[in-house]
Amino acid sequence: MIIKKGDVILVLSGKDRAKTGKVLSISSKKHKAIVEGLNIAKKHLRPSRAHPQGGIIKFPAPIDLSNLKIICPRCNKATRIAFKKSNKKTAKMRICKKCKEAIDG
Repeated sequence: MIIKKGDVILVLSGKDRAKTGKVLSISSKKHKAIVEGLNIAKKHLRPSRAHPQGGIIKFPAPIDLSNLKIICPRCNKATRIAFKKSNKKTAKMRICKKCKEAIDG
């Protein structure tokens, strides 16, 4: 995956355009991510035993991954990602296209 849990991202389109946030979770099958504090949706609840008052709940809704761009922790710019294998046995690393530094530790 290009974007992983814990990455800081920039939203490219939608009502939260040009805002940044931290990725809370990724759904690879649905190709969506939930970002902390962005794309807040409201859900109306009927009174029930679990919620006797009912009311309106706010929660972060998923955003499509195509509308997100990762922010490099080294150069602090929104960037594309390249992949590079350091050894034959190790997993591939994510590389910033702008500063050519590794994003993963």
